Amino acid sequence: MNDDRRHGNDPSDLEAAVTSFALTHPELGQQSVASALRERGINISPSGVRYLWMKRGLETTFKRLKAIERRRGNGGAAVLTESQRDLVRRGERAHAFARSGKEHGREEADGTIARRELILTGAAQLFVERGYAGTSMRDIASKVGLLAGSVYHYYPAKENLYLAVQKEGFRCIVERVERALAKESEPWRRLELACAEHIRSVVEGDAISRVTAIGLFAIHEGALQRRLKRDHDRYESIFRKLVESLPLRSGTDRSLLRLTLLGAMNWTLTWYKPGRISPAQIAARLVAMLRAGSSATPSVGVNRAGRARSSG
Repeated sequence: MNDDRRHGNDPSDLEAAVTSFALTHPELGQQSVASALRERGINISPSGVRYLWMKRGLETTFKRLKAIERRRGNGGAAVLTESQRDLVRRGERAHAFARSGKEHGREEADGTIARRELILTGAAQLFVERGYAGTSMRDIASKVGLLAGSVYHYYPAKENLYLAVQKEGFRCIVERVERALAKESEPWRRLELACAEHIRSVVEGDAISRVTAIGLFAIHEGALQRRLKRDHDRYESIFRKLVESLPLRSGTDRSLLRLTLLGAMNWTLTWYKPGRISPAQIAARLVAMLRAGSSATPSVGVNRAGRARSSG
């Protein structure tokens, strides 16, 4: 601001001029505003414009448009164009997603939510609602309040975005399962704990977790399926090792048992009702039934709390 004062502008007049211009040309950037004002004989630098915008809470196009809306609500004559109203709607959706992200503990150090994560979250919600094939990049951009070009800036194709959602989901679920397994050594109990974490992700997790769980059995076109295989294999290997360590009757098809178990867990998404039975109880009963039918030890039942009990 010192640079601007040397040009002989009265500070109060300068601030009024910048504020007025912001509310009549809200979509112009600081460089364009500084140039336009200099043509009118008002000497100010782009950084000076930025400083005064921030002082008045007008540093983004969205904030300037909202200020125009408030002026109209207070009796002013300002009216937004249709394109400006569209920018406001997109901005409001983006802010809503940002608030949602903060509530779920994803606030970054500077107090803002990374745009990349907003896109991932919005895309995951649409993938859950509509499936991969039924979701377009334009749909995702609209969901998170951005222009389609902004989404393409971060993810050049829908496939890249879907893979990013899957990778984040697998990272989280693998971390949760491995943390649960670290507490236990008994084979059947370890399987039960892993199942509980998987079911919890399916029925209680966020959209990213659900996309990952559902995606284990989704059928995609060849190239996408191949790119997903590495993460799928890494996750399935956890359950492969858990099943391999079980004391099962001779001749038991361990591969079929594992695939049946994963399928049953994913199917909870279609029938689960919150409050009736917890993911931990579902896991306990599911593992108890598998144990009763294939264990090399005496068969087990399951008590009302969902815990396995021996019947022999």
